[in-house]
Parts: sequence; structure tokens; C-alpha cells
Amino acid sequence: MFRRERPIPLRGSAAPLCNNLSVLQVPSRNLTHFGVVHGPSAQLLSAAPEGVPLAQRQLHAKEGAGVSPPLITQVHWCVLPFRVLLVLTSHRGIQMYESDGSVMVYWHALDSGDASPVQAVFARGIASSGRFICVGTWSGRVLVFDIPVKGPNIVLSEELAGHQTSVTDIATEPAQGQDCMADVVTADNSGLLCVWRSGPKFKLVTQIPGFGVPCPSVQLWHGTVAAGYGDGQVRLYEAGTGTLHVQISAHARAICALDLAPEVGKLLSAAEDTFVHIWKLSRSPESGCTEVEHCHGECVPDTQVCGARFCDPSGSSFAVTGYDLAEILRFSSV
Repeated sequence: MFRRERPIPLRGSAAPLCNNLSVLQVPSRNLTHFGVVHGPSAQLLSAAPEGVPLAQRQLHAKEGAGVSPPLITQVHWCVLPFRVLLVLTSHRGIQMYESDGSVMVYWHALDSGDASPVQAVFARGIASSGRFICVGTWSGRVLVFDIPVKGPNIVLSEELAGHQTSVTDIATEPAQGQDCMADVVTADNSGLLCVWRSGPKFKLVTQIPGFGVPCPSVQLWHGTVAAGYGDGQVRLYEAGTGTLHVQISAHARAICALDLAPEVGKLLSAAEDTFVHIWKLSRSPESGCTEVEHCHGECVPDTQVCGARFCDPSGSSFAVTGYDLAEILRFSSV
């Protein structure tokens, strides 16, 4: 069971974008950072465990060429082995900051040369793997940035060409030694999933075909891909082979966010039907297949949910954002 905690006030509503919430826990300082996008700005908030907001910062998209301020599409903290960077994507480019948003260390402008005049140009989908940060784009290409231990000498090391439509989300998990077949998964607007093995040169392991609906959110856990789709389904695949293990009719409307609590194998799904569900993933000792158990369902009435994240690795608390809702809702287990 989960109970509703004190919400964290926002300066304005979250934008109606999928995956519109990022959470970074800082155990050493007993703080949790939250990031939410609205229009041309992103709000960063720090809160104590009881939900008292301690600090707020607003970041704006770099203008670049153009007359109107660019819209931000996503904000996400990337936890690398040696540093934490805050990555912000927009219709103009990709901005990387120190974790508190105080200093911008890198700017990458999007090249719209191969886009048609009526095609929207944007970056979306952010994740880190080892020393790399991967960012998806409107064209379907995934940009791979090589991050130094410190300083601003970030390099675009590779562009991955596995998708024909806009990238929607990217997920990673730490590589489990040399036998790890796959540690990065990318999703797109057609529902196609590409599974990669990271390294100095990324290798495409397999492609999992879509079935006519977008895949707005994806996660990776112990070699299992969890994908949430526009028809409300959650599907679990074997990352190395693309084999479908489980298909769940989880929601009545499009899924807008998935998240994982890696320590316990809990999967969170949130959708436009106002529900947030928590599922327990496990591996069958006999067959080796992934099994799923429903743990909790929470209704957020009269709210267009657009972001949801666990607030700790054990999955004992989670947060939710919604369009036209000027606060971050918090829930914790009892």
C-alpha cells in the first residue's frame, strides 16, 4: 500500500509530454532533486524527505537560430560512474549542465539540413551507459557523446542509425561483465525497438518490430526490455533475442511513463487513463522467463498524467506529474 505525501509545489504546470519527470536521489545530503519541463523552461527542485522544497532553479533552452524561444522536450539526470550531468533537450539542440544546473558544460546544435520544411526538429530520449550519454533525435538517429571525467571536452563519438522515425525514449542498464549481450535499448514513434551493446563502437544486437502504435517509454532490467505502448500495453522482451515473454493490458489509454526500481525489480507504469501501476518482475527458476505480479494501482483523478518516477532504488516511494497540475504528487509505502 502507498499513501499520498505532501506534494511539492511547482511554479507552473508540467508540459503534456511523455516522461516529463526526472528524479535524482542524493543520499549523502538526504535530498531528492526533481526536474520538470514546461514550454521553453525546465524547473529544478530540491526537496527534503518530508517534501519541503529547499531550492528551485529555472533553466531555459539556448536560443540558437530562430525568432521564437525553443520548446524544451525533456530534462534528465545522467549518472555516470565518475560524474553526474543534467541533460536538457529542445527543438534547437542538446544542453549539458553540472548536476545542479549551475554551469552549462556543453551545447550541441541540431542540424536541420536534411529535414523537410514541415518537419519538426527536436531531440528527445536521454540515457547514459558507462562513459557515454545517448540522445535521440527527430530523424531517428541516436547521438552518442563521449564524456570526460571532468571538464567540458565532450565529444560526439558516434551516430546510431537503427530507426526510421523519431526516437521517443532510451534506456540503459550497467553492463554485466563481458558476457553482457545488450545494455542499451532505443524506442521510436513506430513502436520499433533497437537493442544495442555499448562500447567504443556501439553494436546493434537485435531489432524488435513495432505493431502500429508508438512506444513512448522503455526500460531495461537484467536483460529484459520493458516497453510501454500507445495502446496501453506493456510488453516484456528478452533483450538479446527479442523474444516476447509477457504482454500486459496494463492501461486503458496511452502509456506516458515507465520506470524501474532496479534493486527489487519493480516496474512502474503511468498512463493517460489517470492510473499509476506498480508491477513486480522476476525470473522463473524453471524456464528462465520473466514473470510479472501486480503490486499496486493508484488513481490520480482528473489529471492528465505525463510523468512518473520512483524516488529511490528500492521502489518504496514514487512521484507523479500532470498537465495543468502545479505540483509534484508524492506517494510512499506504508
